[in-house]
Amino acid sequence: QVQLVESGGGVVQPGGSLRLSCAASGFTFSSYSMGWYRQAPGKERDVVATITSTGGSTTYAASAKGRFTISRDNAANTLYLQMNSLKPEDTAVYYCAKFIFSGTVPNYWGQGTQVTVSS
Repeated sequence: QVQLVESGGGVVQPGGSLRLSCAASGFTFSSYSMGWYRQAPGKERDVVATITSTGGSTTYAASAKGRFTISRDNAANTLYLQMNSLKPEDTAVYYCAKFIFSGTVPNYWGQGTQVTVSS
């Protein structure tokens, strides 16, 4: 069965950095586009970044552009999100998502990892 396990969240000061990881199993990771989403308290879950199956193309939400970098290691079945220059408004639960084949609609989610940006 599909499993997505996020790690790397925590508490960081404004301006700091974190690297999230998502370990994938139960499917052919290299065949699927993937994404990172986040959900702040009282808000909807929003896309942060997406990446194609080969890693050749990425997209970013406006709030993440220039500060976050999505990447993947298909040999290690792992998705990453490098987050720099973190702001308090980046505080949220971050989720890894597997997309449907040849699409960008999520059909599986990880359990989420909490990121808190606070001084």
